[in-house]
Amino acid sequence: MADVLPYKPKQGEIPTAPGVYRFLDAQGRVLYVGKAKSLRQRLSNYFAPLRTLHERTRRMVTTAASVEWTVVPTDVDSLQLEYMWIKEFDPPFNVRYKDDKSYPFMAITLGDEAPRVIVTRNRKIPGARYFGPYPKVWAVHETIDLMIKAFPIRTCSDASYKRAMATGRPCFPGQIGKCGGPCSMTVTIEEHRAIVDDFVAFMAGGDERFTKELTARMLSASAAMDYEAAAKYRDQLASIDAVLGKSALVLPADEDADLFGIAEDELSAAVQHFSIRGGRVRGVRATTIEKEIDISGADLVDQVLQRAYGEGVDVPRRVLVPSLPDDAAELEVWLQERRGRRVEIAVAQRGQRAELMRTATLNAQQALIRHKTRRTSDYVARTQALTDLQEALDLETAPLRIECFDISHLGGTNVVASMVVFEDGLPRKDQYRSFNIAETTDDTDSMYQVLMRRLAYLDRPEEADPEPAVVTDPVAEGEVVTTRKRPRFSYPPQLLLVDGGKPQVEAAARALRDSGHTEIGLCGIAKRLEEVWIPGDDFPVILPRTSEALYLLQRLRDEAHRFAITHQRKRRRRDISSVLEEVPGLGASRIKALLKHFGSVAALKGATSEQIQEVPGIGPALALSIHTHLVNG
Repeated sequence: MADVLPYKPKQGEIPTAPGVYRFLDAQGRVLYVGKAKSLRQRLSNYFAPLRTLHERTRRMVTTAASVEWTVVPTDVDSLQLEYMWIKEFDPPFNVRYKDDKSYPFMAITLGDEAPRVIVTRNRKIPGARYFGPYPKVWAVHETIDLMIKAFPIRTCSDASYKRAMATGRPCFPGQIGKCGGPCSMTVTIEEHRAIVDDFVAFMAGGDERFTKELTARMLSASAAMDYEAAAKYRDQLASIDAVLGKSALVLPADEDADLFGIAEDELSAAVQHFSIRGGRVRGVRATTIEKEIDISGADLVDQVLQRAYGEGVDVPRRVLVPSLPDDAAELEVWLQERRGRRVEIAVAQRGQRAELMRTATLNAQQALIRHKTRRTSDYVARTQALTDLQEALDLETAPLRIECFDISHLGGTNVVASMVVFEDGLPRKDQYRSFNIAETTDDTDSMYQVLMRRLAYLDRPEEADPEPAVVTDPVAEGEVVTTRKRPRFSYPPQLLLVDGGKPQVEAAARALRDSGHTEIGLCGIAKRLEEVWIPGDDFPVILPRTSEALYLLQRLRDEAHRFAITHQRKRRRRDISSVLEEVPGLGASRIKALLKHFGSVAALKGATSEQIQEVPGIGPALALSIHTHLVNG
């Protein structure tokens, strides 16, 4: 493969002005759309020597046959044009969004003569004002039922409204007190419009002025002995309090903001969009993103904001993000044009905003895990993953049993390894193993040692296999420790997967050769670029982002890493427990209380005797003894 792309523009051809560029294939299909403050500076990155490019960027530029660009007057114009082109061409190498579901919204049809409130998933009703999204349909109906008690507006269908207005007879919902429109014959069109305006104002900000006004009216009616009106205001107040109570006050009462929590890996990202009005979370929207070329951090935030506000969505005065994109100032101008007033993009750094960002990010992390595991839990997806692996790695058969190995250490000390087993694409946790490595020079030597120890069991005759011990500890200490009796450890895998790149794969290949088991397939997955390495190859295999095989390898790698860390933490806890057991007067219950109180071994070792004394059951003398023992030990 040539190191220079044949369609690379000549020197000086690319302008330095801001603009939007498109990579196209030989058939003219748009593969990727991007924007740049300086087209020359940005495009020069794509036309660097191919060996220096990110693997996925290299795949995009080698798939393309030409590049085009359009110069625009300002950076804000480039934002708008990029969004329009992405919507129009749906380029396969741009990030792709997948909403977890079609979310229900509350809509007020302000374009109607007598606006009504409805539950809908249609975001294109002319003149409608939307609130939400809501996680469940029943949540929208519950909110509407409470709201129309405080702000009685129309709920009946257009047909019912027209029939009632033509005949002069109230619509059926109006007869049973479920509709407060002009069709109920209790208010005029003008009076109803005023109630609708109050409804919208309250939903837009949870405006507590309504509470104060209704309270004043109730007290005034009560003082005038108009108890019927006072009861009506009392019921309206109760409805407003119920609506406000449905969403906790997470920010100051005058705060209108949208907050985006993002969790990502090299291939995917999950976004949690919290819509906050009047300091309360009014809606949550979850989105999953599939990435093709290298995009992360601030660039991803840029794409998320463009997509979130490119379809006429209400823009609040503040947008909170995990990190500022490079063109934050241009994005603020772009959003300001949509809102008609100033918009601020900020990072949630402290206080309530930071706490809410942590909540949104945690939700995004969980959503990302669900997105990744959902594909491997499906039978069809698992079958496709194993077939794809067989083809990509050129295996004779589909790898029905895969064993993944990971090395974990603390600064080169306390080295452990984990082995996780997947059969038919699903984890076999009863066959997981952990290894302690006494002496090693580096990760490659550790990998070689562990695989030699594991592969040695393939050559043991069946009668020579020791009977597995039955223990209660779910984390194995060696090759034969188990939580229950299970199939022999000599069952051969069809594929070995190692966590790492070319060096780790070569070390594993050497172990396979030295043990005489070259019939077993081998590959490694490098986390930084999600490259799949095969022994003897100078370049990695790049699986498509939508590949079920890649998702399976990721899950194996992540599970091996998790299992190794779990084993290491238990070892460290046992080590510190052994040290503490040497302190006179310190029993098992107090050791447990110490570790629970401080949360980590490092925190306990760094604590003063006064801090240790704060643990229930630890007196001054014992605290001093513990501190002295840890410092001197």
